Amino acid sequence: MPDPAVSERVTSYPPAGLDRRFYAFAIDRLVAWPLIAAGAYAGYRFFLADGDVLPGIMVIAAAVLVVATGFAVVLGTMGTSPGRAAMGLRVVSAVEGGPIGVRRASLRTLVVGAAALPTFGLGLASLAWTALMDQGRQRRGWHDHLTHSIVVDVRPVAEAPEALSEAPRQVVNLTAMRLAPAPPPPTSTPPRRTPPQPAPPAVPAPTMPPQIPATVAVPAGASGPPLARPPAPLPDDPERTVVRGSPPRPTLSARWRVTFDDGQTFVLAGLMLVGRRPEGRPGEPVRHLVPLTSSDMSVSKTHAQLQVAPDGALVIMDRGSTNGSVLVRSGVTRDLSPGKPTTLLPGDEVRFGDRTMIAVREP
Repeated sequence: MPDPAVSERVTSYPPAGLDRRFYAFAIDRLVAWPLIAAGAYAGYRFFLADGDVLPGIMVIAAAVLVVATGFAVVLGTMGTSPGRAAMGLRVVSAVEGGPIGVRRASLRTLVVGAAALPTFGLGLASLAWTALMDQGRQRRGWHDHLTHSIVVDVRPVAEAPEALSEAPRQVVNLTAMRLAPAPPPPTSTPPRRTPPQPAPPAVPAPTMPPQIPATVAVPAGASGPPLARPPAPLPDDPERTVVRGSPPRPTLSARWRVTFDDGQTFVLAGLMLVGRRPEGRPGEPVRHLVPLTSSDMSVSKTHAQLQVAPDGALVIMDRGSTNGSVLVRSGVTRDLSPGKPTTLLPGDEVRFGDRTMIAVREP
């Protein structure tokens, strides 16, 4: 029985891409075919050239069998081959996560070898097509399902910094800045003197009592002229209107609805957890628990969470699922980093294993 720690570590790797699998297959053929060719040359040189047909054919068949058996033993016990080792790939059990064993590796090698026979590439193309159309999105071909195996990419992945364009942009509320309380005028320094302006021509005014300009009292012992009281803002000037107190809190004018591929639809009113059997952490205020059935067990127990932020944005975060979550935006896919929140846009599609969800913002 494989070690659970090893199984968890191996199966947490992502499925291998078809391009790297093709390169690994080509490298394996470049290693195997010269060995088989050497055995065929020996059979021809020592037997077929002298008229001994049956011994010559047996030598050629023995060369093919020895090379295929060697590849099957290495694949079944270590999950690798020369090509897969060069490409950073490994074949493991899709159920247990460990080596698939020599018996299943021999069956897998036989199927791939039969598909590689001279059939104008139809055999290999058929296997590649079944891997491309895998419903579990794990790129498992017919030979992988037959032997209950999966090809994973075990290369170390460096943590890349988040692109600046993907980060949510900060919105500057000019209205809130305009309505913010004005800072008090300084009282320790005298106001800046302005150069004298030419007096306008005298205009006769109606007889009114003279207005005495108000001044601010200066404490005893302070020097300098009295400070003039700043003029009151005009009520019809929106740039100078000052509202005392804190600005009003923004209110949400839209709501988010998520719809799953089986027809389930929800309007988010709090924290939502999705998964095979989702459960919240102790003290976590969960509002929605959405169980998702998975035919190939690609959905984790608690796969991801969704929540509406105070500013009205819908935020999703993968909770360390085994197969990860994929965001599809305008036809472009991107894997969600576990534990890092991502803002969704209306119309975004999210894939949880073999299940999908679409987010829509309603007025």
